[in-house]
This record gives sequence, structure tokens and C-alpha cells, in this order.
Amino acid sequence: MPKEKKNKKIKVEFVIIFLAAIIILALLIYFIIFKINDNKRLPQGEIIAEEVEKVDKYNLSLVMVGDNLIHSSIYEEAYKNANYQGYDFKPMISLIKDYIAKNDYDLAYYNQETIIGGSEIGLSSYPAFNSPEEVADAMIDAGFNLVSLATNHTLDRGEVAIQNSCDYWNRQEKVLSAGSYCSQEQRDEEKIFEKNNITYTMLSYTYGMNGIQIPDGKDYLVNYFPMERGDPNTDTDYINYKKQVKEDVEKVRDKVDLLIVAMHWGYEYEHEPNAYQKDCAKFLADLGVDIVIGTHPHVVQPIEFIGDTLVIYSLGNFISAQANDYDYAKLVGLMSSVDVTKTIKDGEADIELKNVNNELLYTYYDNFTNFKVIPFSQMNSDYLSNYKEIYDRYVKVVKAKDDSLTVMGVN
Repeated sequence: MPKEKKNKKIKVEFVIIFLAAIIILALLIYFIIFKINDNKRLPQGEIIAEEVEKVDKYNLSLVMVGDNLIHSSIYEEAYKNANYQGYDFKPMISLIKDYIAKNDYDLAYYNQETIIGGSEIGLSSYPAFNSPEEVADAMIDAGFNLVSLATNHTLDRGEVAIQNSCDYWNRQEKVLSAGSYCSQEQRDEEKIFEKNNITYTMLSYTYGMNGIQIPDGKDYLVNYFPMERGDPNTDTDYINYKKQVKEDVEKVRDKVDLLIVAMHWGYEYEHEPNAYQKDCAKFLADLGVDIVIGTHPHVVQPIEFIGDTLVIYSLGNFISAQANDYDYAKLVGLMSSVDVTKTIKDGEADIELKNVNNELLYTYYDNFTNFKVIPFSQMNSDYLSNYKEIYDRYVKVVKAKDDSLTVMGVN
């Protein structure tokens, strides 16, 4: 090939490469300038699309029932169930055990109305109760792992019964009990549990002890929060004890995700919360308590949210042998459940309560025998001929403050 033609070919190739480089450089400059201008137009937080915000979520389910009120006819039947060798309460609550297992609840709460002093000191019924350990055995077997011990019957059988109760509950390592203790050290202990990466604890208080005085220097025997008839705005005892409750709440509030307070309060057999209940519920809500669980009236009362705080004013009786009056009020209890969601975003944890569902319960018995706690969704006329009418009556009570609440139906 002539030298002249070869040089021309080299020059052409050089020009092509040079032009290609110029085009690539121009495109690169354009792209950079475009991205900078485009980012200026985007809202803050969307500038870097590649950064994906990390959000972690954890869930916990809780179910709650009311007073475990063990009259003599109940423990006498349990004695027969065990062939007179101890006490077997499990058949009475078998349907509730099945319900808890079916729904796979993480936490299950109940109020141990009568002291678990044990049969060794002699069982007793109204007005000064004492129950065998097998009562609690049956509840734990059914899946209950949150227990309130502060009631108006805690001191019924004195310190020896409370000591036996403490010994029993201290052996239950997977159960969180609260409200009655055998030393100041036990009362002051922060009992914090964890489930599904959600930490929780419970405090428990009672309005009174049926006139029985707490022994001097032993306030730890039962958590007392006096609420008598009158005006909560001027009741000095109530106002003074608020300070102790506030101190208790603030001690643990920032150490747990979920804080539950069990309140034994209200007037017996009244479906409307009294002034003390309403004032105390607002007080606890303002302190940041997540769930307030009420017991003692022995009948159901309404449920409502105060801000983000779920308040169940009264769950009524879980099981009892109270009289079957014309309105069945003492035999109708409430089983409430709620889902707890913990969301961690940017290192900050937030708790949300949702899916508050309810089921009415009925304590069936025949001539004070054959006791059985029955969800109304499983009721039929063999247990109670007018069960649909009774269901409608007490659904209205539960939903009196929040008509959007879900209550499971009947057949």
C-alpha cells in the first residue's frame, strides 16, 4: 500500500476516536449536570433513591378475662373431679383452654380474686376466701401467664396465706404476677418480661381490703390505691396515693415497650364506671400506660380508648358461684383480646394497639354443680334458654362508650 494512503487511513481513524471521546465526555457531563439539577427539584428525603429506610415490626397478642372467684361449691366440685385426691378445676375451663390454644395468644391475663393460700391452712369461701393451689395450676395449664393478685380479698386469711401465695407464684418462672408481695424487696423488684422482642410488665392495685387493715410497716403485702364513694378531686387519701402510683409507673415506663396496669376498682354490680374509675383511667393514660384492665364489679362494664390507652373498665367474673339473678349479670363475663405491634424506625420504637376483639362468657352451673365457663359463640339453649337476649343486653354494655368495638356473635 502506498505510504500516502496509509497515513490518510490513520488520520481518519484518529478523527473517529477523537470524536467518539468528545461525544462520551459530553454525555457524561450532561448526565452529571442533569442529576444535580434533578436532585434539587426532589423533596428532601428523596434525593438519594438508593437509600432504603429500614423498618422492623414485631407483634404480640394478649387475651384477658376477669375474676377467678372460687366459692366453696366450685372447689367442692373440683375435689370430686380429682376423686377426692386433691382438686381438679381443669374441666371447668376446658373450653377457654381450647380457645387460647386455637388463637395462639402470647399473653393471657386473669384476676385471681381469692388468695391462693393452699389447702394446708384450710379452704374457705365467702366472706373470707382461701383457695387451693390447683386453681392456679388449672389457669396456668390453660395458658394464662399474667396474674393480678391485688384484690379486696388479698388479706382475707392473713399473712400466712399471703406467704403461701408468694411461695407459689415465685415458683412460676414463666408467669408474671403483680400486686401482692412478701417483702419490700419483692415489691421494688422490676419484673420485666420479653416476648417476640417486645418487653412488658404489669402493675396491680386494689381500692381496698374489706375493712382489713394492712399491718404496720408491711404495705408490700398488697398494693393499695384507695377509692371510696365521694369526690376524687377532694379525696385526700386518693390524691396522696396517686403519688405512689405515679412513682411506680414512672419507674418502669421507659424500660418496657408495653405497660399494663390492673385496677381492682369500681362499685359492685354496677355497669357504669364511677367517678373514681374515670378519673383514675385518665390519670393512668396521662402517665403513658398502654392498657388498663379493670376488675371487681363482678359485672361487665364498657371499653374505650383514652388517647392511645386501652381502658377496660370491668371484665366481670370469669368463674364464680354468685347467684343467678334475673338478669344473669354476675354470670356473664368478658374475654377481650388485642394485638400489640412494635415498630422500630430510625432507632425509635413505637407501640400500637389494634384489633380489639371481645367475646362474652357465661358461667354455667346446675344446682351449684357442673360448673363450666362457656364462650357465647358456643352457647346453646341447653345451657341458657334465653342466651341470645342476654347476649344482646351485655353487648350493649361493652360497646356503650365505643360502638365500633367488635364482639363475637352467637349462633
